[in-house]
Amino acid sequence: MIKSNAKQRTSDLLEGEIGATLKRITIPMILGMVMMMSFGLIDTFFVSLLGTDPLAAISFTFPVTFTVISLNIGLGIGTSAIIGKLQGSKALTKSQHYATGSIMLSVLLVGALALIGFFTIEPVFKMLNATENLMPYIFDYMGLWYLSSIFLAMPMVGNSVLRACGDTRTPSIVMAAGGGLNALLDPIFIFGLGPVPAMGIKGAALATFIAWIVGALWILYILAVRRKLMLPRLLSLSELRESSREILKIGLPAAGANMLTPVAGGIMTAVVASYGAEAVAAWGVGNRMESIASIVVLALSMTLPPFISQNVGAGQVSRVKEAYSLTLKFVLIWQFLIFLVMWGLSSWIAVAFANEVEVSVLIQLFLMIVPLGYGMQGIIILTNSSLNAMHRPMTALTLSVIRLFVFFVPISVAGSFFFELKGLFAGTVIANVAMACVSLFVFKRAIADFENDTSPVSEQ
Repeated sequence: MIKSNAKQRTSDLLEGEIGATLKRITIPMILGMVMMMSFGLIDTFFVSLLGTDPLAAISFTFPVTFTVISLNIGLGIGTSAIIGKLQGSKALTKSQHYATGSIMLSVLLVGALALIGFFTIEPVFKMLNATENLMPYIFDYMGLWYLSSIFLAMPMVGNSVLRACGDTRTPSIVMAAGGGLNALLDPIFIFGLGPVPAMGIKGAALATFIAWIVGALWILYILAVRRKLMLPRLLSLSELRESSREILKIGLPAAGANMLTPVAGGIMTAVVASYGAEAVAAWGVGNRMESIASIVVLALSMTLPPFISQNVGAGQVSRVKEAYSLTLKFVLIWQFLIFLVMWGLSSWIAVAFANEVEVSVLIQLFLMIVPLGYGMQGIIILTNSSLNAMHRPMTALTLSVIRLFVFFVPISVAGSFFFELKGLFAGTVIANVAMACVSLFVFKRAIADFENDTSPVSEQ
């Protein structure tokens, strides 16, 4: 039964009607991400009840935590591209070895990065302009968060294996359950309940730690025991070296591209910090709301690549072109509707997440300007994920560098210089529009090269 289901999913990605197939695999992903990110927003809400300083502190952690998460995302992208291509070409035994290697590799690399991060908490956050009064909160949160990040690696990369095999329902369940457990434990550990003492911001990190441990054990059971998509053993050193080489060819550039985002975010946080803790708190809430508003785009960025990878493995370029075009048209319409909703609800959202009037005003300003560029941002995200799925990670990395350091940071900082925070927010919109145009041009060139080349991707 397990093999039959796996073959059916692969067949659907290669032969099924494109719109219906993308809808089938994306909806479960959206539902899972809605729940997970909603719980993340709840996390921010509970911390906001502790006051402006704890909220500002956790806002400072976003660029740093996302750096570690970006490594997982990159490894997941590499894993998905490799596993998807192997599934499309029916190399199922090799797929098992690569799935096992990808999880082992993620634990090793994330563990090393977390160790470095743990011993550099103070210099890193001082570089981000965190003030002395915020440092105790940052230490309380990040000390435990770095330890827990090792357990995040397994479900994140493991879910990429499942998606590459055409299964988006199971990853959605794992994501939603982890987010739900985190949200359930948050108020208990933050504010205390019965014998459990109030731990403040450290309680939020502990809730995350427990949720990720549960997720790691669960995904290993699914992959190794229930679905047999990975080996129920560790790889030998030679086996790990072989699988790692192929995964890292795509995973490292993808991870690098994702890590550039928090680097740029750190620069922007430092700029925003010059306007005070209230501005940083508003920036943090706005970024969390951006994650919620971009759920559909992020879900498509996880479900479109397996579709593309499997069709690349099968040599079906016409399906790749049609899927890309269809998703972009949908995203532009959807994200404009999201902008209208956020504009209309901006005052209500601002009041819900801020106790101080100044923070509330700045949150509302963010929500009335920045979401206008979310549709164009969707084009950028989906183009990069599509290029990685086509085994063109260096092109995607180059686009990320251009996006962040040619458009996003310079234009936003220039806007801030001339028009303060309002100019900074407007600058993000202008940068997204410019970069979306570049992304479309590059993807069309990549597709043309693909059509003219009988061997468009390297053989695994």
